[in-house]
Amino acid sequence: MSSLGQLVAGVAHEINNPVNFIYGNLLHTDDYTQQLLLLIKLYRNYYPYPEPEIQNANEEADIEYLIEDLPKMLTSMKMGANRIREIVLSLRIFSRLDEAEFKIADIHEGIDSTLLILQHRIKAQNNRPEIKVVKEYGEMPKIHCFAGQLNQVFMNLLVNAIDALEEGFQKELCSNPLIRISFEQVNENAVIRIADNGAGIPEEIQSRLFDPFFTTKQVGKGTGMGLSISYQIITEKHGGSLQCISSLGQGAEFVITIPIRVVK
Repeated sequence: MSSLGQLVAGVAHEINNPVNFIYGNLLHTDDYTQQLLLLIKLYRNYYPYPEPEIQNANEEADIEYLIEDLPKMLTSMKMGANRIREIVLSLRIFSRLDEAEFKIADIHEGIDSTLLILQHRIKAQNNRPEIKVVKEYGEMPKIHCFAGQLNQVFMNLLVNAIDALEEGFQKELCSNPLIRISFEQVNENAVIRIADNGAGIPEEIQSRLFDPFFTTKQVGKGTGMGLSISYQIITEKHGGSLQCISSLGQGAEFVITIPIRVVK
């Protein structure tokens, strides 16, 4: 996971500069375009009957459509560039390469960055509707943690929830797939809950969920290491606990409990 964090941070760093260049120039391009369109408008007001050559050029260029569509095009380009900037920022937050040590971090920020990275899996697919994500963020102080590793736990749990919802939808067990994420402070602990309304996990295998190489997924889809690594990160690295609450037909909920103040 350390290598993955370095890779993600490196890619984010390489993308960041050209994206900022594009986004910064789009602002100037928008300003220049507005000035040129204003100039065209003034010319048309004061010279409504131009020479035939200019009239022909107007018709060939479909100037009416151009005047209407060009600002929309620039707006969509700015939205796209801004979206890339948000994703790059999320990748940097997710990797936390500069916060490999035990430091104070905002877990709201960590979960939001992970959700943005997984947006391509959350949105509607050809074989299922969009997965609704409900965020119930209570008051939560920043906590001492290994931020990058904690984000890996969020990633593992959310990917598992998405997989479970896709399987449940295909089996017609959940028509409206949903993930609910909640944060709360309980005494001196931070409690994070990630729940789905999928088919649930049979009680007889819940005790094995955190065993290395144990997986309920199809052959070739899961390694059986995600939950095992997550368990180690929460219990050994953070002195907390990770538990699963589930029953068939009732979905599954994973509860992360981390002491807010932990001695390194």
